[in-house]
Formats: sequence, structure tokens, C-alpha cells
Amino acid sequence: MKKAAGVSGGKEKCQVRLKGRERDYCMGTEIGMLGGYGFQGQVTTGDGSNKQGKMGAGYNNLRKKKKKQQCKVGREEEGFSSNRPELAAFLLALRDSLIVEPLLYLFDNQTLLKAVNRWIGEGGKATLVRAPDADVLAAAIDILRKSIEAGTATFLVKV
Repeated sequence: MKKAAGVSGGKEKCQVRLKGRERDYCMGTEIGMLGGYGFQGQVTTGDGSNKQGKMGAGYNNLRKKKKKQQCKVGREEEGFSSNRPELAAFLLALRDSLIVEPLLYLFDNQTLLKAVNRWIGEGGKATLVRAPDADVLAAAIDILRKSIEAGTATFLVKV
């Protein structure tokens, strides 16, 4: 514990180990209690950030430890949005996922769920013209539609 507390530096690496005490801990978390660690498909987490006008996005595939990606999102002159980086993280994860394999996407932003939910499901929507961050949302919707056509499920879970 002392060694861990004394470590300084960048972000820690996301490593899920389902053995021993760590297994007990992980299974007691929200995603563990929902059955996420036993999910038969891809399990990916994503997050976006907007700090001091700099937006970034990233994701991490929990099954394939080397599958992760991050990027800068937008430019200062375009304005700032807390949802754009979240959508971008989701899009990065979708682009790097197999359409023919179910996907469990874990995130922490309710706005992402609302934005995607509005455009997926039965019934046509008029247009994305007035939707905030329409460019990123349209690209994500396109991938989700291909997944639906392939008969593959994509689950979004806010944790």
C-alpha cells in the first residue's frame, strides 16, 4: 500500500484481473454485478474530457489489452462541449470493434446515452442538421446501423 500511495506520474493502466481479491472486488462493482465481466463479446470502456478548452477522447477494450486509442477532439474556435469528447470516444470504440460480435460499451455520461438513443430504434427521425456534434453522431449511427443489420447487439451501459 505504501508503495502504491507513493507512486506519482501519469494515468494508471486499466488492467482487470479476475483472480483472488481483485476478482472479489471487481465482481462487487456495478459492472460486475450486472454480469459485464462474463459478457460473451467485446467489452469496452470509453471516456471523454474537456479540460481548459482542450477536448480529448479515448477507449480501452478490456478483453484485448493492446486495443486502446485516444485522440484530440475539435479545435478551440469550434467551441467546447462536454458531450463531443464522449461521443468521439464511443465512435473510436465502434470503429475498432467487430460488427459481427456483440459489444458492451461502458461509459459515465448520461448525455451520450440520450444522444444515441434518440436516433436508434423504431421510426425515422427527421434530420441531424440541428443535432449538436452531428458529424460524430452520424458516424456512430452509421456503424450502429450496420451492426443492427448484421444482427449484432450493442449495449450501452452508464456506470
